[in-house]
Amino acid sequence: MPERKHICRRCLLQDMADENDYYQSVVRYRETMPKAKRTPDNAYAARLAACRACDKLDGGTCMACGCYVEMRAARIDQHCPLTNAAW
Repeated sequence: MPERKHICRRCLLQDMADENDYYQSVVRYRETMPKAKRTPDNAYAARLAACRACDKLDGGTCMACGCYVEMRAARIDQHCPLTNAAW
């Protein structure tokens, strides 16, 4: 029987990059996004830190809305879906 890999609930896609190709999609998405729509690097990092501390994060997915948090955080016009939004 193949060994089951443990998925980190508090991990982002970038933390699991060796196990999936989704993070490469995030990297391409941010690189090709017009700069005016892209969240600046320091704000992006702060958003991801807030998501990492949130109990709704599960394996890179926001369980409040179903998005990959790294994709949502990449756009400057997006926000945290929670009522008491962290960002």
